[in-house]
Amino acid sequence: MIPASPHVATMVERTRDSGRSALEQGESLVELAMDLLQQPKAAQDLIDAVYLYEHAAALTLEFPLARARAVAGRGAALRRMPGSGLEELQLARQAFEEALPILREQGDPEEAAEAEMSYGLILQTLANVHQANLVEAVQAYQRALRFFGRENHPREYAILHNNLATAYLSMKLAPEREVMREALAVQSFREALRVVTLDEDPIEYSMLQNNLGNALQAMRSSHPLENLARAVEAYDEALKVRTLHDMPVEHANTLANKANALMNLPDDPSQLEAGNPKNLRESARLLRTAQGIFMGHQLADRAGMLSELIDSIERDLLHEVPA
Repeated sequence: MIPASPHVATMVERTRDSGRSALEQGESLVELAMDLLQQPKAAQDLIDAVYLYEHAAALTLEFPLARARAVAGRGAALRRMPGSGLEELQLARQAFEEALPILREQGDPEEAAEAEMSYGLILQTLANVHQANLVEAVQAYQRALRFFGRENHPREYAILHNNLATAYLSMKLAPEREVMREALAVQSFREALRVVTLDEDPIEYSMLQNNLGNALQAMRSSHPLENLARAVEAYDEALKVRTLHDMPVEHANTLANKANALMNLPDDPSQLEAGNPKNLRESARLLRTAQGIFMGHQLADRAGMLSELIDSIERDLLHEVPA
């Protein structure tokens, strides 16, 4: 077991000596662990939570639902460990795979949905290092959405759809299914934005709008210009929050994203033959602004990448019809 702080180890010993039944002892330790997990003040709190959950699981071997709650709690604590490595994530995955069948069958629907959320996130993180399948993560998120609806649980609904969109964008599918994957990502970002508002959660709102813009740019469809125009609108929404003063690096990232969309947009969709010199000049201006911000924050690699784009735009402008 992971070493616990002395006072938590003492609490476990006192609980075991309390004369209560094994089930009552286990449930008491789970309550203590949940308190630590809800508002951890340091990494030691999470270590202590794992310790408490492990003892609770050992005490409740003959009580499947109580043990499943303890095992799932241990998985949640392992996932939240600062700098969780592959070992911790694999242990967390094993914990949820043990607990979820019982929670789905015997547990409260909300606690089962919360476990599905955590399980999906673990799988998604492991998939990034080729240790899990993104399809399984998507399935876990979709199961959680059966309980976490838009009206009654907007926060969880938004988190799940953001996670789904990110998973869809990371998937590698057969060419004939790529369009569907991209469309699902855009749809999930839009679903999240149905409950995340500029006034109530500006940071999350700006992140979702920026990501929506990126997804719209990447989306292959029969209406590419409409998607690019919508992407620009999404970036403008993100920039309401991602200002130079408050979020300079994020501001620069979104400016660069918007510039990339403008590069491919005609100045007048009804006159495609006229090209896009106006949008190209605006794109170059945005890229130079973003480049200056990156250089000011010691992000020379990003600034260097923008130099190549600026040079490309300037070459293109030499062949454009003057505005």
